[in-house]
Amino acid sequence: MTKLIVQPSNSDDMEISKQQYEYALNRIEELLPLVTDETPANDKNAIELTIVSDVVEAYEKIHYPIAKPTIGELISLSIEEKGMTQKELAKELGVSPSRVSDYISGRAEPTLRIARAICLILGIAPAAMLGL
Repeated sequence: MTKLIVQPSNSDDMEISKQQYEYALNRIEELLPLVTDETPANDKNAIELTIVSDVVEAYEKIHYPIAKPTIGELISLSIEEKGMTQKELAKELGVSPSRVSDYISGRAEPTLRIARAICLILGIAPAAMLGL
């Protein structure tokens, strides 16, 4: 078995090469069939799976960051998931449909009161609405 070497840099972050990342991805594919929910946490395959998964996560956090959605994207996606229209949301919020359109397009931000109502109506986590 080839050893995976992760070399720490001067900071607290690990420097992970593309080659190490690809090795970790391949190793995960090999380990997944061997590790199930019933596998003990101290099993060597479970431990290795955790380690290589951490390597992949660290690499992807740097090279493939996922941007947090905007308020407008959250609202738009949630409206679609609920099968609602902007007009229906506007009615429930007590605002005009053009105001909801402004929130979605980023031309305006909802007040805290309206943002709370949007979260309740659409099932959006308040932390997501606040960008946390």
